[in-house]
Amino acid sequence: MRKILIGFMVLLVIGATLYFRFHRRSSPREVAYAGNREVTLWSTTAQVREPVATAKYGDRLDILGRSEDQVQVETIGGSVGWISEADLLSADLWQRAKDLEAVAAKSPVQARGHTHAISNLHVEAGRESPRIRQLNKAIPLELFERKVVDVPAPPSAAVTDGKNAPSGSSALTAAPAKKEDWWLVRAQFPDHTSAAGWILGRFVDLDVPPPLPDYASAAAMHIVAWFELNRVEDRSAGSKPQYLLVGNRGPEGQACDFTMIRVFTWGSQKQRYETAFVESNVCGKLPMNLHKPSAPGGDVLFSFEDFRNGAAQERKYRMERTVVRRVSEGGSEPGKRKHGRG
Repeated sequence: MRKILIGFMVLLVIGATLYFRFHRRSSPREVAYAGNREVTLWSTTAQVREPVATAKYGDRLDILGRSEDQVQVETIGGSVGWISEADLLSADLWQRAKDLEAVAAKSPVQARGHTHAISNLHVEAGRESPRIRQLNKAIPLELFERKVVDVPAPPSAAVTDGKNAPSGSSALTAAPAKKEDWWLVRAQFPDHTSAAGWILGRFVDLDVPPPLPDYASAAAMHIVAWFELNRVEDRSAGSKPQYLLVGNRGPEGQACDFTMIRVFTWGSQKQRYETAFVESNVCGKLPMNLHKPSAPGGDVLFSFEDFRNGAAQERKYRMERTVVRRVSEGGSEPGKRKHGRG
């Protein structure tokens, strides 16, 4: 009887051990993803510690525990260590980042540039939006969409209403919020990976092909986007691109993505670009839709939404050789044609 009881107890212990081990493995764990280019897993949260493993951006990590701002994680390979919570992207934030990449993948590129300083990709336009990834200097960027966002006011700029104003003083009036430009971009990294997100516009330098920056500067035009319309063959200069350039004047934070349009065509006789078309009375919204001909020498069409009168109205243009005209519903009307240097 005693041997039977001991055997039963042994079987009970083994069964309980197997149950709890299986239950622990099958229970769902919180999942997160590495949020920096390379994240180090440490052996402990103490100051004296050793590196255990590294995780690359986007690697899945199972969360095992937390201690203040430190998180214990396990990699897919089974390595366990501690990292800072700031180096993690939640599953929800990671999915939103992937959704932005999907949007970028099917959107037409409006401009190209690079970061001129260390900057952050955000999941939404705005400084207070969660960060997706930090970008180093000189990271190539593709630009897709622009948004205007209010600059967060510092705490000292809080407005006092009439009820809380000091005795004998009038209520303070709220000053208009400052505006800043944000761009939806896709960053291309040296390891041939990419990430999409929103970046503060002033951290981006555009890689505008020459001589467009000189022509834009002469016209006091801030370049927002540019497009190659077609190419022409020149016996002396070879194949030369012809460009559509859009921009505006004034500081960032304007309601219109662009207010000015310029088309530059190549003049083989003078061996330089000429301003073939000018439009300076629009309130354009990106994206610019470009339709190139399937055969060389065909007409080029481009269009965009114009909000000059408060409501969206599509404006279409046709370029035939070096002549650009606006296309109306009933046919076409000539645009402003201008020859000479930009």
